Amino acid sequence: MLCERLRENSLSQKIVTAEEAAGWIKDGMTIGLSGFTRAGDAKAVPLALAERAKNSNQPFKINVFTGASLGSDVDKAMAEAGIIHKRLPFQVDQTMRRKINDGELLFVDQHLSQTAELVRADVLGTIDFAIVEAIAITEDGKIIPTTSVGNSGIFAAKAREIIVEINTAQPAALEGVHDIYDPGMLGKRLPIPLTSVEQRIGDTGIQVDVSKIRGIVITDQLDSPSTIVQPDAETEVMAGHLIEFLRQEVKAGRLPSHLAPLQSGIGSVANAVLNGFLAAEFDGLQVYSEVLQDAVFELIDAGKVTFASGCSITLSPKKMAEVLGSFEKYRDKIVLRPQEISNHPEIIRRLGLISVNTALEVDIYGNVNSTNVLGTKMMNGIGGSGDFARNSRLAIFVTKSIAKDGHISSVVPFVSHVDHTEHDVDIIVTEQGIADLRGLAPRERAPLIIEKCAHPSYRPQLQEYFEEALTRGGHTPHVLEKAFSWHVKYAAEGTMQSKVLQRV
Repeated sequence: MLCERLRENSLSQKIVTAEEAAGWIKDGMTIGLSGFTRAGDAKAVPLALAERAKNSNQPFKINVFTGASLGSDVDKAMAEAGIIHKRLPFQVDQTMRRKINDGELLFVDQHLSQTAELVRADVLGTIDFAIVEAIAITEDGKIIPTTSVGNSGIFAAKAREIIVEINTAQPAALEGVHDIYDPGMLGKRLPIPLTSVEQRIGDTGIQVDVSKIRGIVITDQLDSPSTIVQPDAETEVMAGHLIEFLRQEVKAGRLPSHLAPLQSGIGSVANAVLNGFLAAEFDGLQVYSEVLQDAVFELIDAGKVTFASGCSITLSPKKMAEVLGSFEKYRDKIVLRPQEISNHPEIIRRLGLISVNTALEVDIYGNVNSTNVLGTKMMNGIGGSGDFARNSRLAIFVTKSIAKDGHISSVVPFVSHVDHTEHDVDIIVTEQGIADLRGLAPRERAPLIIEKCAHPSYRPQLQEYFEEALTRGGHTPHVLEKAFSWHVKYAAEGTMQSKVLQRV
């Protein structure tokens, strides 16, 4: 069994325990971990690092770079152990989030396409160890990733040393689905020769100098399952709004009958909206995205999606068992790429994607906040939403119109933190309706967003704000002293609702 996974014979002498490998990592080092949205993450060595720190009185802080979020409670364990000095570019763990917002560790929130560029250019300093999960190492020294590619390739290329976790719980059938391509240095690279979703332009593994591999750790643990929840009545309505909009785009001749390649961001709302295509008439669909979630495989099973390109496979427990248990039937329908390719602006623009991502809040002019609750408290990070929003054919943001039992309006006068400016947002969808902002000036956008997307209990407040703002003039009218008053009110009183509306 192991000889099939570790096919470069000389490396068998480098098999060590996770604890021994963790012992090589010293205070002040930087490590690059495989993993992208709870998939394909290095598991054993990071957890051993956290355990070592808990049992030691010696100072120990490291910088942790990844592709995106980690599973197996790795981020939680490292945060609780207090071993992280700086973390980038994305995370979703509650414990780590609290530590970030309390100022106990530093977090660099990056566009997911940009991390590899910064590492390649040596902007972020030296990576001491790359720790990469793999299903195998081939005879010619290729590391075969598992359920994600993320930034593993660039980490392995730039790190001083490499630790490989060979995970025997991950199906060997994954070998062959990866497409590893390095675009080269900025200023010297050629156009990326990817012109269709199903095209392969790279190698099936990460080619490394095997002399850099310091240790091999054998593990047997599946990825953490996705935390997405099933579609509910509101997300089904949102999906209906989006499907009808796309139907009209086809009728107007702006989209072909099979639409354009679809991208859906991580999370329950975006996944649920994508799930809406199951009942729609569209066939021959393709997906070019970061994360291949439950809905993508359901659409493949239904014959709706013919091919899907992503960076990782992140699934609910039931769907993970189904997909990984019979992976052979998906091998010719998916490809996994490095995140700098799955999220690359050149490719997104060339393929003309329809992107669907989730917003925390939007404002009456179309600015979107994806990251910071009440403007200051980091939630997860911008992830890849910026990569896709700025460069897609259609940049769509979805959100429920209210949160916290109606005490928060997701449509506000001015977002408390801007991740995506009005210039990068085409469509806003809530369960109330859909606002097509293309070609509209700010004074046209505001009434449309209020009417189509805001919850009825907040529309009068928004209209009142907009009418007062109009008296102040300006291209984008605002009442500056009241622009964030809704957020201030919520922080002080626990609701954004006006007293008048609360009595209604």
